[in-house]
Amino acid sequence: MTKPTEPVPDHKTEDVVEPENALPPVTMADLPPHLQEALVRAGWPELMPVQAKALPYLLARRDLMVQSRTGSGKTGAFVLPILDRVDTRRAVCQALVLVPTRELARQVARDAETLAGGAGDGSGVRVVAVYGGVGYGPQLEAFRQGAHLVVGTPGRILDHLLRRSLSLEHLQILVFDEADRMLSMGFYPDMRRVQEYLPNHRVNAYMFSATFPPRVMSLARQFLHQPDFLSLSRDRVYVAETEHVYYVVPGMGKVRSLVRIIEVENPDAAMVFCNTRSEVHYVTEVLRRFGYDAAELSSDLPQDARDRVLTRLRQGKLRFLVATDVASRGIDIPELSHIILYEPPEDPEDYIHRAGRTGRAGASGTAISLVSLVEQTRLNQIAKRYNLDLHERPLPSDEDVQTVVAERVIALLEARLRSRDRVEIERMQRFVPLAQSLAQGEGELPLIAMLLDDLYQQSLQAPSAPVETLKPAAKKPKPKRQRSRR
Repeated sequence: MTKPTEPVPDHKTEDVVEPENALPPVTMADLPPHLQEALVRAGWPELMPVQAKALPYLLARRDLMVQSRTGSGKTGAFVLPILDRVDTRRAVCQALVLVPTRELARQVARDAETLAGGAGDGSGVRVVAVYGGVGYGPQLEAFRQGAHLVVGTPGRILDHLLRRSLSLEHLQILVFDEADRMLSMGFYPDMRRVQEYLPNHRVNAYMFSATFPPRVMSLARQFLHQPDFLSLSRDRVYVAETEHVYYVVPGMGKVRSLVRIIEVENPDAAMVFCNTRSEVHYVTEVLRRFGYDAAELSSDLPQDARDRVLTRLRQGKLRFLVATDVASRGIDIPELSHIILYEPPEDPEDYIHRAGRTGRAGASGTAISLVSLVEQTRLNQIAKRYNLDLHERPLPSDEDVQTVVAERVIALLEARLRSRDRVEIERMQRFVPLAQSLAQGEGELPLIAMLLDDLYQQSLQAPSAPVETLKPAAKKPKPKRQRSRR
């Protein structure tokens, strides 16, 4: 768990955006004794800024959106109010925290157990981490024992709701941790289905995210009730504009870096700009080889072929369009979630032209530049000329990509399994012995990897969560099976 290295700074000097009717920050001494004891167990001598500013709203039961970076202490900001509110005499789920990855589920659960002081004798707050890729047994046992706080990924939480092994009938608090990452992982459909199992009574909901583009704001409107907005980020508050970021990549093997960035960023639909026709063709072919649905647009492409490519893009049937500035001028294209500059343009004005293809009409957008150390100087000159607020992101490692892909594949497999009927489940039982045999032999691992790769490539052919699908929708009636248990 992250610990503060210095006392809480003067919040007046912070780049803080507070709600109307703002509440004053709290200190450790202002908290009830049992919460002070929790902080002592965690080794925190003082509250961290996000805790000091957010805790008053959560303790006052005001729904809240919090913009805060990873490592800022946000886990404590929502776990402490949960500990304050849970009734340990009731062996039911009273708080649910949705997270994008297994690693974060385990981390949040560990932090919550530390703050809660453990529940070895069964008298304290019981916490369970719930995620895919592992057996159901320990999770089912935790539910039977009456876990009060459930931390999990949307897909596995939905699995348990469908199995009726988890009930949200007594839920009091709902937290979305790293909401922007959950959307980029493709969890939106699962999150909406989880919503169908929320109780009829009012549930206080809180959303923590590094950025709040419109797609995240839309999600907040669907789950939160008249939420306040609090930002403690020293960076800009991204609400409805284009975000300008860049990655410093090796000069050699630049296209491989592009693939790794795409794997992690997971754009809904993007346009990739190159400076030459040869680069356009090369980048398009590499993206296709890695399974992505990509097409090129160059000045020597026949008009009928250009029209077919643009029609696919407008209909949402093409994920990546690779083009030069000359080829892309004067074309009518839909809003794109991302613009990727494979290399900085020769003419600085072309940067504005390229970036202007995203973030239109109040929508969110991200302009990503790939630069070598030499090209970084040119990009900085462009940023200075147009007063752009550039942010550098670390180049994803192979391990980062493997982790992200593994999470998505597990979510895909679980979603497919949920969609199967009884006959289909019975039919697949004949392959269980073969699956066990393949899993036990190292020589057969390439066979399993090939099948998983084929599945993942299928998922890359269409946008994972188009922005237009994130418009607020009327809340669906509860499933009949849910009402029958009341």
